[in-house]
Amino acid sequence: MRILVAGFEHETNTFAPSKAAYENFIKGEGYPSLKRGAELFELAEVNLAGGGFIKAALAAGHEVIPVIWAGASASAHVTDDAFERIFGEIAEALVAKSFDAVFLNLHGAMATESYPDGEAEILARTRAIVGSKIPVVVSLDLHANVTREMLDLADGMVAYRTYPHLDMADTGAKVLGFLEKYMARTRPLFKAFRRLPFLIPINGMCTLVDPAKSVYVELENLEVGEVMSLSFAPGFPASDFAGCGPTVWGYGWNQDAVNAAVDRLHDIIVGLESEWRIDFLSPRQAVREAMRISASSDRPVVISDTQDNPGAGGDGNTTGMLRALLDLGAEDAALGVFYDPLAFEAAKQAGVGADIDLALGGTSGVEGELPFNGTFHVEFLGDGKCVFEGPMFNGNHVDLKGVACLRIEGVRIVVSATKAQLFDKVLYRIAGIEPEKMRILVNKSSVHFRADFTDIAAAILVAKAPGPMKADPEDIPWTQLAAGMRVAPAMNK
Repeated sequence: MRILVAGFEHETNTFAPSKAAYENFIKGEGYPSLKRGAELFELAEVNLAGGGFIKAALAAGHEVIPVIWAGASASAHVTDDAFERIFGEIAEALVAKSFDAVFLNLHGAMATESYPDGEAEILARTRAIVGSKIPVVVSLDLHANVTREMLDLADGMVAYRTYPHLDMADTGAKVLGFLEKYMARTRPLFKAFRRLPFLIPINGMCTLVDPAKSVYVELENLEVGEVMSLSFAPGFPASDFAGCGPTVWGYGWNQDAVNAAVDRLHDIIVGLESEWRIDFLSPRQAVREAMRISASSDRPVVISDTQDNPGAGGDGNTTGMLRALLDLGAEDAALGVFYDPLAFEAAKQAGVGADIDLALGGTSGVEGELPFNGTFHVEFLGDGKCVFEGPMFNGNHVDLKGVACLRIEGVRIVVSATKAQLFDKVLYRIAGIEPEKMRILVNKSSVHFRADFTDIAAAILVAKAPGPMKADPEDIPWTQLAAGMRVAPAMNK
């Protein structure tokens, strides 16, 4: 087959403080920087759905027509300018090129300034160009807010099954397998779709532990016989539109079989409803517990600063965890990645060894969140370039446009010129910090960091410091949720 390949990924937190402009996609912000044409082949060895699809397609002897791949860190809405410019390139290729099928590497939780269901808009425009005869297949993030419109417009959609997302490339390869079976079919392919009745906290979706771990085991057990493909997307619970929430869908060669599998998976998830809830620690509780554990361990305690996670809409510049570390006198602690271009520039101008007075962060717009004023020692300066070594985005080249290690009392802070989620140990090392040698690590990340940090952690704690990404959906001022959607899993009665 000749397969047109494009990617456009964004996870939109409609309550976040800053939007995703075209420049954010140029930078990538932890994703690869924007790529065009033959540059997409560079993704073949990167843990991305687009890379996995390209690698599998080439190995199978198909011809890949690469167009564009663009991703940016989670934030508020994608600007209309960015959306039109990026999809505009996809549309031009859809019109100009000759192909047998289309593969789109999407996220599933994109909202733009004009379109609350960004993926449905992408698929509707794609379908309007290619018609009904050309198959359009899609990879989706586990955090996709899947809508009926998306399902109807695509011929096939397959979601990740791991969080941290270790199977992004594998999912791309699965989509190719789906496409090959679809093209070779001699009978109709049926589909089924169910929406879950409650939102799941993002920290409760981790597939390294139950209930998510066991749910995905059951999913694979149900994906047999006449059922060709099943997906469960727990959703992204910070997007204020009617399509927000967890979903289950599937495809197969017998409608009754697909219905039964989707219904069974839906019922399993609902039956575990109370287990999806999460208990959070306050910043001071988390630091006290980390100090207690680390006092008798030779490994660091890792604290998730989950509500300032740039991977879910935070800007990586809130100071709640920094204040708690300093107030309680934590030693050998490190925090990152703290996004503050002005602070980085001040450190760069002062040079290594200098002491500088800064008002760090405090620009998130979160109520009560103020800059932290202090004197910081510039301990390290670096160019911010690295290659991820951990399981998440392994092999991905990242350029943060500069990093500094700023020390205040017993705390070291990785300050960057570009926003990025801290899910790889290398993001400490590029600032001169060896994470294994620290007592406490505060990562501005919700779950992804577990892929690279679990093996070195004496314990992992989740702190609910003030931040733009409300980790508990009950804390969010919803206005557009679908009728009947509960904002939290119910407790056992």
